[in-house]
Amino acid sequence: MAKAGTRLQPAPLTEILEQALAGELLEEHDAIRLIECSDDELPLIMKAAAELRDRGKGREVTYSRKVFLPVTNLCRDRCTYCTFRKDPQDPGAWTMTLEQVAQWSRRGRQLGCKEALMCLGDKPELAFREYRELLAARGAASTIEYVSYACKVALQEGLLPHTNAGIMTREEIGRLRPLNASMGLMLENISPRLRQRGGVHQWAPDKDPAVRMRMLEDAGALRVPFTTGILLGIGETAAERAQSLLAIRQSHERYGHIQEVIIQNFRAKPDIAMAQAPEPSAGEMARAIATARLVLGPTMNVQAPPNLSPNEIELFLEAGINDWGGISPLSKDYVNPEAPWPHLEALAMRCARAGFHLKQRLAIYPEFINPEWVDPGLMPVITRLTDELVSEV
Repeated sequence: MAKAGTRLQPAPLTEILEQALAGELLEEHDAIRLIECSDDELPLIMKAAAELRDRGKGREVTYSRKVFLPVTNLCRDRCTYCTFRKDPQDPGAWTMTLEQVAQWSRRGRQLGCKEALMCLGDKPELAFREYRELLAARGAASTIEYVSYACKVALQEGLLPHTNAGIMTREEIGRLRPLNASMGLMLENISPRLRQRGGVHQWAPDKDPAVRMRMLEDAGALRVPFTTGILLGIGETAAERAQSLLAIRQSHERYGHIQEVIIQNFRAKPDIAMAQAPEPSAGEMARAIATARLVLGPTMNVQAPPNLSPNEIELFLEAGINDWGGISPLSKDYVNPEAPWPHLEALAMRCARAGFHLKQRLAIYPEFINPEWVDPGLMPVITRLTDELVSEV
């Protein structure tokens, strides 16, 4: 694939699309030109993105059947758009017991799940004495140690863990690698402006983009199949969305470890500081999805959560996605509890009408199932679950 050149100005739109379809890397100003396109230009950009997706992924669109395990909703960060995080004294604060992890995992297996999504707040032990005492009583010195226990339990119940535990050190990533098929961390946005006074991340030290990019780099160096993405509607500009996609691409160019990129939209909720903030429009989402496809290329897995945009299934397919992410028949989306998962039969029917085949995948994409990316101890579980996928077709 050709490397980006040194043009100082974006080319005409048709030339940018031709370059993307020819396998050339788009430059920052090209990506910004795409994501800032007019309503009249959007169909042309979506058409090119869909063509590129079809070259690399065909007409299959995938999903992972998962158990959503909210290990703890305690978090030291205070993002103004989050309804998940709690303080220990808040109603609804929890830390799952390992028996609960086992029970939920067991029930998920009975319902055909193959992924255990470990989702939790960021470094709560640094903020809450009560939580440190709880961890000690359960035999853990840190949240990551406790998550490692939860991953072992999920594996024993036959699920593949995928951990999204916020910022981790390289040592912590390495500790969880033998117990996880993949891991994840949303970049959200590359702009440090959102950490400034009045920004959505003012009180969220773990949302510093430099810190998050460092974890992406560490995951790549440790050969961890990694999920990341951007969050639309948190005060960023369209240009900053494009710049965030470029930052993800650059990390992937170094390590080849990004297995999927999520384009996620902010959803307003009555109990958050941003309750009155506007949600991204369908057009904004389509622009970001199509730009992601054209920037990241035909082989990247580009995802949009279907429960956050239930009326835009067909639009997002037209814009270039090839994956719907995790969908649970057991547990709700604890980050967006107002947004129910789609029924798989209905989703499959809508995909089929749009010319796509809905197919279940594992928490690790097929292209990463090899000794470079998978700990040997996980291969028996991956092989067994892969065989199940084949038998279920």
